Amino acid sequence: MERKDLWFLHFSAFFFFLGYVLVAPLISPLAITFGASPFIVGIVASVSSIFALILKPLGGILGDKGKSFEVMMVGAIFGALAGFFYILSFVMKSLVIFAVGRALHGVAAAFFFPSSLSTAITLAPKGRVGETLGWRGTMFSVSQLLGPAVGGFVAEYLGFHSAFILTIILSLIGFFFVLNAYGEIKDKTHVKEEEERKRSYKELVNLSFIFAAVSLFFMVFAYSGMYTFLPAYYKLLGFGTSVFGVYASVMGGFSILTRVFGGREADKRGPVPVALVGLLLSSISYGILVIYLLPPEAYLSAAILGMGFGLTVPALQMLALATLPKNIRGVGSSIYTMFFDLGYLSGPLALGYLAESEGYKSVFFFLPILTFLSLLNLMILRLWRRKKA
Repeated sequence: MERKDLWFLHFSAFFFFLGYVLVAPLISPLAITFGASPFIVGIVASVSSIFALILKPLGGILGDKGKSFEVMMVGAIFGALAGFFYILSFVMKSLVIFAVGRALHGVAAAFFFPSSLSTAITLAPKGRVGETLGWRGTMFSVSQLLGPAVGGFVAEYLGFHSAFILTIILSLIGFFFVLNAYGEIKDKTHVKEEEERKRSYKELVNLSFIFAAVSLFFMVFAYSGMYTFLPAYYKLLGFGTSVFGVYASVMGGFSILTRVFGGREADKRGPVPVALVGLLLSSISYGILVIYLLPPEAYLSAAILGMGFGLTVPALQMLALATLPKNIRGVGSSIYTMFFDLGYLSGPLALGYLAESEGYKSVFFFLPILTFLSLLNLMILRLWRRKKA
């Protein structure tokens, strides 16, 4: 992993995701400050996913046309623009303007996320796709480790506006790392698309891709519910924003421990066994959270969840995308990550409706069930393959 192009790409992902996730633990506390009900909190949390879901195919198509780096740079710029609207919403005390900022961050994710993922796979050394995805995932995990805690502490001690300014700065740093990565590869490893034989997008319809996407949906459905309503629950109990920031940082920190290991094991053993272990750990972690909702006991759940994610995320990405032809991988990445957005959209809306009628605590009972559905889906794929063999 000594190549500069890959490391510039990894660092661009780190700063983009850091700017993106820094805002996540602030959404529900800020919405509650503006007087939002639990259901409205869920809607505001879902706005970015709606826009990402709609626009990701466009980002994927542009990436497949040889514009991956340009698309990532546009995504980073939209991330910075979202920060300006967050600041404006705080100054104007407007939840509507804040929702516009969330929409712009959704546009940013739609352009940056698929091209970043597909380009990492394309540039990966032969036989080390899982390891490359593991390193990319490590960048994401470090952002998960730092982002929520930094966002929570900055918002609590310096104000929400300071956290939003930091979002702008981080997004622009991500832009410059993409620019440097593009400078490294444009004259060296860039492959002209016309030199490859034309392939149909029908090749996306395969069992590995479909089952990986379905498992991702259920996993993120549960994760989005936890990420939206656990900080809201802590807010109602009178805790500061830093309490959930610590939870998210513990999760991100333990995810770092297993990301690269999980990617290497996926290269050796195949992605399905690694993802199954990760999803089992995630199910256990949510079960612990049901029993111990309050810190410090809740941080045990965060540690196990982080290890589960570290194994599952690169394994599912490899299962879905590694075998796809290069010139449809951009659209493949966009469709695959649309299931992430679909989960992040469904979780806050469905569980927000539940929280509206039954209270926030009722949400957490369903999280281990949803993750187990993700696990069961991959078990079906494994049994199908064995039967076919």
